[in-house]
Amino acid sequence: MNQSSEKTTHFGFSEVAEDQKAGMVHGVFSNVASKYDVMNDVMSGGVHRIWKDAMMDWLAPRSGQQLLDVAGGTGDVAFRFLKRAPGAEAVVLDMTEGMLTAGRKRADAEAMAERLDWIVGDAMALPFEDNSFDVYTISFGIRNVTRIGDALSEAFRVLRPGGRLMVLEFSQLPNPAMQKAYDLYSFNVIPRMGQLIANDRDSYQYLVESIRKFPDQDAFAAMIRGAGFEQVKYRNMTMGVAALHSGWKL
Repeated sequence: MNQSSEKTTHFGFSEVAEDQKAGMVHGVFSNVASKYDVMNDVMSGGVHRIWKDAMMDWLAPRSGQQLLDVAGGTGDVAFRFLKRAPGAEAVVLDMTEGMLTAGRKRADAEAMAERLDWIVGDAMALPFEDNSFDVYTISFGIRNVTRIGDALSEAFRVLRPGGRLMVLEFSQLPNPAMQKAYDLYSFNVIPRMGQLIANDRDSYQYLVESIRKFPDQDAFAAMIRGAGFEQVKYRNMTMGVAALHSGWKL
């Protein structure tokens, strides 16, 4: 048995061989790609749109910037970025071709085609040169990466000096009673919605479990600092249901 197969990681609440997780995550998002945007609206009551707009407010995109949106799937974040910075360009990278295909079919993708590229790739081994981008974003994707530290190191590598990292991810509510109520909703409602809308309960069961395995706000901020980023800060969204983390390559 080689070294990589001896290491394990979590896939939701299950323990799996580290070298198997990427394929399992790929399977999840291949299964849900066609219904991914609809399910985001249903699960969050549309609040994910407010979170992404808040992300853009904090980022303040500027004309001429080069954005890399990792795990960018159907293009939600890249579209928002390009609308706010007409002279900017963006690359959407995702490990799942089906997600990118769904993104390319959206009207925004056609309107922005000259400023937008779609690339299949791995967050832990980005297919770009050092110092290639001004901004790196990842939304609801980093918790699915096998080795989060490797993805953060790659983000640091491909950003130019003065570049910015911003992560939008589900997080932890600071109030135990509120967290318990949110857990009841997540585990009892979201997988059922997945079955009803996407005909896939298991994938949404995994997505709910993966949120609970992700580090809390302070622990994740420490991981970002550990990758070399400075001026690391976070803002809670909807009382901590999600959080925005920001860091700079200085």
